[in-house]
Amino acid sequence: MPSDGEGPQVGAAVYRKVLLCYDGSREGRRALKQGADVVLCMKTQAYLLAIGQNALAAAIPEGVTPELAQREEERADALLQEGVRWLTDHGVPAEGSLEYGSAVDCIAATAERIGADLIVLGHKPRGSLARWWSSSDEESLLERVSCSILVAVSEDDGDDR
Repeated sequence: MPSDGEGPQVGAAVYRKVLLCYDGSREGRRALKQGADVVLCMKTQAYLLAIGQNALAAAIPEGVTPELAQREEERADALLQEGVRWLTDHGVPAEGSLEYGSAVDCIAATAERIGADLIVLGHKPRGSLARWWSSSDEESLLERVSCSILVAVSEDDGDDR
């Protein structure tokens, strides 16, 4: 233990604000659960980030109707509400936001905006959640943020609800 006063103070939380990244997947639920555990143990604040897919950017413009765009927005908002409700039901007061765009860009920008000390996200090797780690130009999330990252790795042991 350092004796020069540089180490953590007794009773002081190591993390003050935890950014939880949630996409509704099993890995996302695992991250939500582990992040909630950290928040409760540290008696800190939680902020939930849901990242939606922009239907206009993801499809051929002629194929996107206002109804399709609205359904995607409603689905993404329901995802955010589901995550906030799960946290609240488990004793973790949380606020959150829905962002659209690259996962790396959204996570990095939100972490900076809220002053996150820790980012918690789920990951499944070679799965779709690999998008957390790099954007299309291969810039790593690790290179974009100045806080710690907790990765909740998926196991094949069933649902984490």
